[in-house]
Amino acid sequence: MKTQINNRHRHLSAAAGRYAQVLYELKIPADAVKESERIFSETPELGEVLCSPVVSREKKFSLIDRIFPAEIRNFLKTACRHHRLDIAEDIFCAYEEYCREQEHIVSAVLSCTEPPSEEQLEKMEAFLCGRYGAVKAKIQVCRDESLLGGFILRVGNDEYDWSIKGRLDRLKQKLTWR
Repeated sequence: MKTQINNRHRHLSAAAGRYAQVLYELKIPADAVKESERIFSETPELGEVLCSPVVSREKKFSLIDRIFPAEIRNFLKTACRHHRLDIAEDIFCAYEEYCREQEHIVSAVLSCTEPPSEEQLEKMEAFLCGRYGAVKAKIQVCRDESLLGGFILRVGNDEYDWSIKGRLDRLKQKLTWR
């Protein structure tokens, strides 16, 4: 069962990635994409209606024409025609990620007990740009008191742990393994 779920998630992620790439290549204005994402997130019932097999395609298309920005309507109708609006949220997330990749922007999450200074942020940005070949780094700062001090910087699957908690955990591991 777990394998089926993982395969379905991988399939949906791949499908969302393909739709995101098409959305990017169509050069639909970013504000139209953002507005559509906002509409879907604020009205979950809309997604249910657009995915419902009971509602006719004509009614769905009419709804799309009335609610969404003109520049994205054909894309949404195509996704609707192929029964893919159930992954609209995944498509929008994949679109943002794809845009960052195309613009060579790396995204990171910085967990820390105290917000970093402007100088520290600039150094982290320079490190990330050099490490990942990016022209810009976008760092989201999150406070985490459990770290006791220091920070953890996460980029995709990579993690740079310079927290006191992480150092104590590593020391404990070394001492218990000997």
